[in-house]
Amino acid sequence: MRFGTVLFDCDSTLSSIEGIDEMAREYRDQIVPLTEMAMRGEVTLESVYGRRLAIIRPSRDEVERVGRLYVATLLPGAVETVQALHDAGVAVHIISGGLRPAVLHAARALGVPDAQVHAVDLYFDDAGRYAGYDEGSPLARQGGKAVLVESLGDLPRPSMLVGDGATDLEAKPHVDAFIAFAGIEERPHVVAAADAVVRARSLLPILALALGEADRFPAATRDLIAAGRALLGATPLFPRDTISP
Repeated sequence: MRFGTVLFDCDSTLSSIEGIDEMAREYRDQIVPLTEMAMRGEVTLESVYGRRLAIIRPSRDEVERVGRLYVATLLPGAVETVQALHDAGVAVHIISGGLRPAVLHAARALGVPDAQVHAVDLYFDDAGRYAGYDEGSPLARQGGKAVLVESLGDLPRPSMLVGDGATDLEAKPHVDAFIAFAGIEERPHVVAAADAVVRARSLLPILALALGEADRFPAATRDLIAAGRALLGATPLFPRDTISP
């Protein structure tokens, strides 16, 4: 079974960092616990989103710094996985509660078009100082990823969402498969509800799950799929009768 669309979270999925925590610097003791509570689903995202930004007040330069850090901390196999998905005709989107100017750095390094990057925009004044964020973005509130996926309309099916947090899990009813990426952070309630779990610190297992049987692909892609399957270990590929065509 080959998936038609793969939707990736960014923080702790495509990249090993949580961008907002990297911006926190001297405020980390305040920011990191808020991020973790939201990712575990213990508090609503909207209750912490604006609060974190109001504490940090990130400048344009700081956001650009974190964007470069996203690129430097892309997971092993991320570039190869996205390229192979594109080569196979799979639509790739990034859906993130992170800050769009920073997430765009990761997307461009991976070859994901800007139009297929969905994140929260920031505003700056003429001096590059923080001037607010897009408070109307669904991705800045609880349930927002589900709303965003619905807003994308008729994506090529079947569709797969890959993420690590409670906000990703909320979108599960709107895709054909939800993959818990636990290669950086394993959150028990997210793992328990997932259709499959990836615990390797690599994105190559996603390629194996997304493309299924390797025989039809070029040799280089077959090798990547084989490497991804090896990293999956005991995690089964999807039975053919459990994914909607």
